[in-house]
Amino acid sequence: MNARQKEILRILLTQSDQHLLVLDIAERVDCSEKTIRNDFKVIEDFLEENSEAALIRKPGLGVYLDIEDHEKTRLFNKLHLANNPAKHESNEERVLEIAYQLLMTVKPVTAQDLASQYFVNKAVIKKDLDKIEKWLNNLDLTLVSKQRVGLTVEGNENNKRTALARLSQLINNPELTDPFIKKQFSPHEVEIVKSELKELQKRHSLYFTDEAFEGLLVHTLFMIKRTKLKQPISISEKEKSLLQDKKEYEWTSEFLKRLEPVFVVHFPEEEVTYLALHILGGKFRYQQNDGTWGIEDLAENNPVLFKLLQHLISRMSELNMVDFTKDRILVNGLKVHLYTTLNRLNYNLSVSNPMLNDIKKMYPYMFDMVIHVLEEANQSLSLLIPEEEAAYLTLHFQAAIERLNSNKGEMKNAVIVCHMGIGMSQLLRTKIERKFYRVNVMGCIAKADLEDYLAEHDVDLVISTISLPELKVPHIVVSPLLETAEEKRLDDFIKQLDEPVHQESRESIILKYTTPFLVFLQQDVGHRYELIEKMANALYDKGYVEKEYAHHAIIRERMSATTIGAGIAIPHGNPKLIKQSAIAIATLKEPIEWGPEKVTLVFMLAVKNDEQEEIKQLFRELSSISEQPAFIQTLMEETDIMNFLSHFNR
Repeated sequence: MNARQKEILRILLTQSDQHLLVLDIAERVDCSEKTIRNDFKVIEDFLEENSEAALIRKPGLGVYLDIEDHEKTRLFNKLHLANNPAKHESNEERVLEIAYQLLMTVKPVTAQDLASQYFVNKAVIKKDLDKIEKWLNNLDLTLVSKQRVGLTVEGNENNKRTALARLSQLINNPELTDPFIKKQFSPHEVEIVKSELKELQKRHSLYFTDEAFEGLLVHTLFMIKRTKLKQPISISEKEKSLLQDKKEYEWTSEFLKRLEPVFVVHFPEEEVTYLALHILGGKFRYQQNDGTWGIEDLAENNPVLFKLLQHLISRMSELNMVDFTKDRILVNGLKVHLYTTLNRLNYNLSVSNPMLNDIKKMYPYMFDMVIHVLEEANQSLSLLIPEEEAAYLTLHFQAAIERLNSNKGEMKNAVIVCHMGIGMSQLLRTKIERKFYRVNVMGCIAKADLEDYLAEHDVDLVISTISLPELKVPHIVVSPLLETAEEKRLDDFIKQLDEPVHQESRESIILKYTTPFLVFLQQDVGHRYELIEKMANALYDKGYVEKEYAHHAIIRERMSATTIGAGIAIPHGNPKLIKQSAIAIATLKEPIEWGPEKVTLVFMLAVKNDEQEEIKQLFRELSSISEQPAFIQTLMEETDIMNFLSHFNR
């Protein structure tokens, strides 16, 4: 959809409970009624592909969206993504193939060759190349075009292999990318490497997550292909010497020696080091009943890990007023996760977290506390832990909190198959046990272990985050975060009603902490830092915060954008710089880029840490607002400050 069509859909979403005349919509977006009717066709195509919502047209009455509330929120959030992906085009596969060809070939390729190969004109290929070039730049690679020679990808071999392994990030369509990558190798090659990786796990009692296992499989396959093409990796002597004494190097060397005769290839030291790095940075699953791989020794033998673990648990215990030291599942899960986190940092291995934005939106309070504690740890331990890792750690602590709040009654045996890491599987487990308290989750396992597990245990139900073909036991697929719509599906599936949650009506915390002097409507700013400075200075002028609050809020923003979805941001600084709790609020005339999203509504928070219950209620209130597109639209259109504030008193 183009910008106008997105705006029409946004109008329909915010006023989905009433009929809208085509004429009114045309006036609001400044075009003809005929254009609107043509746009409806595009919007209907988008809805058909991305949603269960339907655009209903009633002659004489107008149009409206037939849509569930949870779906309305999801689509509204989707429209606020800064780089909102267009619907999947038929050219996605072509883009993928061209990117692969450019990365893998050692000879230049011309645009004309590509146009002939795909039976399209050069203008289409140019558009594809622009997309590929932008993606390559993010990976420190350059697409170079030389006249009469052709196109080549320039950059170091390490980055090229990272790009090959991350082709799925070029187009957001796993159903296409995953089979495409595997298709570049014969089934025989894939099976041999997979079999040897499983043997490696067995020999050394390793438990990779499905995600890490697939990553190592792809890296190994590309390594074989690149080595045969005489495209060697370059590893510094320092990195080699750091790794050669580690057990992971020994395991990798042994693993590759078993592959050499099968693939008729010799792997030099650099390749062994390269793969050992990826094994070091691979995420493990924590096996609760099996200590064979030395989980208790992980922190004790690594001083930085020990200090980081201690700091995280003690500070998060203080901030949440919960003693996390007593939760062994949390402590051991953190040890395993932080071990690989520090390895990734030490060896400059990038980490991706496909759930980052969802985690920030679903658990803004916990995520913010983790960011705050990591900021302290980064300074005291000279680390640079990114927001992707902070999001994974958020899941560990959120799972611990939900374990504390869990209710257990009559049980039904279930097993969870989760392809993500420890934190995600534990969070899903505790969510299911709390919300579906007749479900006894026997364990969280990888897809590869499911067959053996079902043979040995009496399981009534399998809950999986990935599809499970040809399974006789009743099973259901849900997303790792188990969102509202999926809770209902799971509820229907197991024929079990959740205990209703009664929420008493409370006074708005936002109203309690703001005043008309801290509200700025219809602001016209070009950059988020400009707005943060303006709002923080207003808080300072009224005596709520110290002068440095604005500077610290910008530093905090650089660490991780404070968006929570639906065009809302919640910037804030260090609680130590707050004299008296307050909240400044701003609405914007035009959306501005705020990290990965576009934002129109901003709450500048300056709330002291010692008001724990009220902070939790505040985040619940903000989260609730982000799920109400029509209410957000009402706030955005308001020009009178007193009327604006009265909307919160509902």
